[in-house]
Amino acid sequence: MRTIGLIGGMSWQSSRLYYDRINQMTVDRLGGLHSAQVTVFSIDFAPLAVMQAEGRWAEAGQLMADAARSLERAGADVIAIGANTMHKVAGAVTDAVDTPLLHIGDALATALRREARSRPLLLGTRFTMEDAFMREHLAAKGLEAVVPEKQDREALHAVIYDELVKGVVTEAARARVRGMIDAAGETGADSVIFGCTEIGMLFPPTDAGLPGYDTLEIHAAALVDFALA
Repeated sequence: MRTIGLIGGMSWQSSRLYYDRINQMTVDRLGGLHSAQVTVFSIDFAPLAVMQAEGRWAEAGQLMADAARSLERAGADVIAIGANTMHKVAGAVTDAVDTPLLHIGDALATALRREARSRPLLLGTRFTMEDAFMREHLAAKGLEAVVPEKQDREALHAVIYDELVKGVVTEAARARVRGMIDAAGETGADSVIFGCTEIGMLFPPTDAGLPGYDTLEIHAAALVDFALA
């Protein structure tokens, strides 16, 4: 079994879900008393969130690179960034280590293409929805991701940073996100990406209305595949 190196803490709410899903998938595959070999470097999210808000992405990238180096020194066989937004600086991680990075966008694109999706709605933080890094990553694989209207993007960003990363889940947030998905379906979206690893806290992708793809679940499964290959 190979060791998974997870850069977590972005937020710790989703990191605990990563750990749970990776281990549950491992025992589902191997049975018995098996569990995954996982090393976690959990970042303090508060200063990182300030870097994001202030556009200090080079500094954030250096923080991620340092975490990846620590995981590599600890013996990780693969590196995973446990957040969609921080894949904006994925290049800083791949430049810093020899250990391969299993990119969340690659795992996502594989899942979408497997089921012949072509125009998914991308939900996530404002950075993930408005900056080009994730949409371009998917476009390179033939997928045209669309995003909600500006007021919905702002509302979802607030739900993520003011509620979900603190473990707060409300019916109002569920309703707002369902409304975004319904609106996208009416304008031609054929699926929805839970492109923030906390969105699945609201409801499972099977309850999304459109065919749903939870990046945390997809990423965790790809990591287990790598670890057990």
